[in-house]
Amino acid sequence: VLYWLQTEAPRTDGGTGFPGLRPRPDVTGTRDGLAKAAYVRESRRIKAVTTVTEHDVSIDLLGPYGRTRHRDSVGVGNYRIDLHPSTGGDGYVDIGSVPFEIPLGALVPRRVRNLLPAGKNLGTTHITNGCYRLHPVEWNVGEVAGALAAHCLAEDVEPHQVQAEDKRFEEFAGVLDRDGVQRHWPDVRGY
Repeated sequence: VLYWLQTEAPRTDGGTGFPGLRPRPDVTGTRDGLAKAAYVRESRRIKAVTTVTEHDVSIDLLGPYGRTRHRDSVGVGNYRIDLHPSTGGDGYVDIGSVPFEIPLGALVPRRVRNLLPAGKNLGTTHITNGCYRLHPVEWNVGEVAGALAAHCLAEDVEPHQVQAEDKRFEEFAGVLDRDGVQRHWPDVRGY
């Protein structure tokens, strides 16, 4: 692929190839300039208090202006559900989705204590992981997980309590709001 990009990839100026494109050992920290570890598209996920399902994000189920509002929303995301073929012969899946909210319950394991997901390993199904696995959502989850851990230490509470108890959640939501974390999408209908 790299050779093709260097020699044959079409350019907007009508030419071909990007000969200056090369691995960057100075950026990756490896001798060959390749990644230190393979990218894992879909990781293991926790069994969460809240599992995000297709019913929460599918445009076909919710309609173009539909939204699933979460009382415990800690962020937002917006990407189509795309799943790539598997070794089992499954074809490419591309399902339209609506902008979604990230529920705190998807970051809180059902039974395990002292553990928070900090990326795409939160409580989603295989299908909804297709739109929750994108970097902006992962970054939001990581930021919230760090803020939640710090909040729980400062308040001497567990994540389960923050998610389950309205008063505790509102205190934590205030922390996120002050930090500039967008927790809800604006009403797209304008009223």
